Amino acid sequence: VRESSDIPISIDTTKAEVARQALAAGADIINDISSLRFDPLMAETAAEFNAPLILMHMQGTPRTMQDNPSYHSILSEIIAFLEERIQYAMDQGVDRGQIIVDPGIGFGKTVHHNLVLVKNLHAFQCLDRPILLGASRKRFMGAVLDRPVDDREVGTAVVNSMGIASGAHIIRVHDVEFHRQA
Repeated sequence: VRESSDIPISIDTTKAEVARQALAAGADIINDISSLRFDPLMAETAAEFNAPLILMHMQGTPRTMQDNPSYHSILSEIIAFLEERIQYAMDQGVDRGQIIVDPGIGFGKTVHHNLVLVKNLHAFQCLDRPILLGASRKRFMGAVLDRPVDDREVGTAVVNSMGIASGAHIIRVHDVEFHRQA
């Protein structure tokens, strides 16, 4: 892929060896949904390659995250989690300037939680890091719009527009051209 394009390539993995191999093959960014919690060598890998690193919030694990997610104060809890993960990454040698934060839309959140996050992305500006919004075609949109996964581009465009207006710096989408137009 790297030989055919200079567009930044993100590797989505929680495994340091996978990230290492992908970076060596030309990937540019590590997207770790565990925020460095699942593999103790991931931070070292990001630091070694000086690669941008996306730290995402997830309540629980991929197996348990949707088992009754609950928060006392969703914004303050996710901000505190991301602050701690940023500090941990820096303590392991990751350059703060390379860190991107993702509140984890759909990862251990209810429909209401996701809507609150999108509306209040500006709250994450206190972390002084770029904010990534990964809402493309997510289940909460299907619940709100009563649309199947392959019919959520308009909903995704609305959510992304709201997210950008609320502070998102980066959006992750499936249909790049559609969202470029939006």
